[in-house]
Amino acid sequence: MDNIKLGCAPIAWTNDDMPELGAENSFEQCISEMALAGYKGTEIGNKYPKDPETLKKYLEIRGLEVASAWFSAFLITQNFEEVKKAFLEHRDFLHAMGAEVIVVSEQGNSIQGQMDTPLFDQKPTFTEEEWKRFTSGLKKLGELANEKGMTLVYHHHMGTSVQTTEEIDRLMEETDPEKVSLLYDTGHLVFSGEDPLYILDKYFDRIKHVHFKDIRKEIASEVIDKKDSFLTGVKKGAFTVPGDGFIDFKPIMDYLITNNYHGWVVVEAEQDPSICNAFEYSLKAKRYIDSLI
Repeated sequence: MDNIKLGCAPIAWTNDDMPELGAENSFEQCISEMALAGYKGTEIGNKYPKDPETLKKYLEIRGLEVASAWFSAFLITQNFEEVKKAFLEHRDFLHAMGAEVIVVSEQGNSIQGQMDTPLFDQKPTFTEEEWKRFTSGLKKLGELANEKGMTLVYHHHMGTSVQTTEEIDRLMEETDPEKVSLLYDTGHLVFSGEDPLYILDKYFDRIKHVHFKDIRKEIASEVIDKKDSFLTGVKKGAFTVPGDGFIDFKPIMDYLITNNYHGWVVVEAEQDPSICNAFEYSLKAKRYIDSLI
């Protein structure tokens, strides 16, 4: 574990896609409870200060670092110069905060933010032309990240065109390892029906950031059966923290340690904090992960 830093995502306190979930929780409560639970870092939510020096002051007195932050790319629906401008602002902010990786997900045809769109029945896919535009744009963003000594990590995600094993394979095949790396998310792989250990082993050399997220199997199955949207699945509680769902994280953690993974493992679980208290569940996850080591 000398090379692994354990972080926590603020989405358990306040959901950026559905800000009504956790609206009552303040930024300071969020980071204080992360530190109290024993985490060393955080990703960034919408309530976090946008000024690096201000944010650093809040985090440093709690012993927290910034692991990364999500960037929504629109490579297939916007002019690249628009995407580039937004990405550079995001990159420079993260660089100022000491982060080494930039989390990117293509949202140009994503359904993850659509409340009434069935998650599986209407899952988007790229056309051949969109694949070319997407991978070409990613390479350019990766080069911009490299300018600051940073790494672009692509987040495969439910409700997007890079979700399945086949889609992850194509992304990896059609991008340069020097410019595009992979964010490995256990919850999104399992919810999609993929084999997380297969992906971990096949792409370990390109995995530069990790999200530990668990799944409540019965609720995930209900989301599929009832043709629910991604956001409805979140509200119902399809996601939870490691140790509270059905994913066995022991072989995953053993693989990361045995193969000398360097980087962040970030606990992330989109839940309604009025039902699943964010501090309680973040502490449960920390204790579970400690028990695996």
